Amino acid sequence: MVYWIQKNKNALIIIGVVSILIPLLYICYKVFTAEGSSVLISLDFNPVLGYILIAYYTLLIGLIIGYFIYWILRNIKSIIRLKNEKAKTELLHLKSQVNPHFFFNMLNNLYGLAGKDAKKAQELILKLSDMMRYSIYDGEKDTVLLSEELTYLKNYIALHKMRYHKTIDIQFNIDIKDNDYEISPLLFIILLENAFKHGVENLREHAFIRIHLEAHNNIVNFEIENNFEANEENQEAGIGLKNLKRRLELVYPKNHNLTISKTNNIYNAKLNITL
Repeated sequence: MVYWIQKNKNALIIIGVVSILIPLLYICYKVFTAEGSSVLISLDFNPVLGYILIAYYTLLIGLIIGYFIYWILRNIKSIIRLKNEKAKTELLHLKSQVNPHFFFNMLNNLYGLAGKDAKKAQELILKLSDMMRYSIYDGEKDTVLLSEELTYLKNYIALHKMRYHKTIDIQFNIDIKDNDYEISPLLFIILLENAFKHGVENLREHAFIRIHLEAHNNIVNFEIENNFEANEENQEAGIGLKNLKRRLELVYPKNHNLTISKTNNIYNAKLNITL
């Protein structure tokens, strides 16, 4: 019915106008043909005609109600579409802000390595190329395989190990029962980046990062813990964490939990996602 109304909107407008004019013309006729001062309108026409008119106006009212419902649904659909488009645009904007300064730092390191250790520089270039390809192309997808996201994290860690001239104790424990899990890309990297930025970079020695990722029964749990220099610690929610929280709200509303805690000189972040 809604489809028929949509295809015949102009005809319905004409029918509506004519239907309004019919009783008005009838009233005008009765007024002008009434004798004396009486303008009482009698309904002494054929009963069959009366039934026809009742059926006609009942059908007309049904069509009007149907069109009104169609108009409401069309506007609701339009509002939902606009909200979805806005959310997608916001997501793309948030994804584009992931990790930009990391790549700039690595390029600076490559510049310094190029004349000193060509072999190491080549290795860095290959890993950096893989990471940039993933960020640019796979990062635009709605979801990626969890295994692909893990490869990205491992490349990130490997690049940092090559970058620093100090010992870093990094433990990465993985417990995944199904390799076919899919997840929104570039979520965990923000937490890992913070662990390096606020922990490893400020510690001269004994820096550590412990990562645990498990996926069971469509639930992904990611936990990362690092130590930091208490005197230099400044791990307030920066743009990275704000972007992460907003992305989680858009992609996994009511299906995620992010908790961050600091105890003495240990920083801990836990992200749980229900797929």
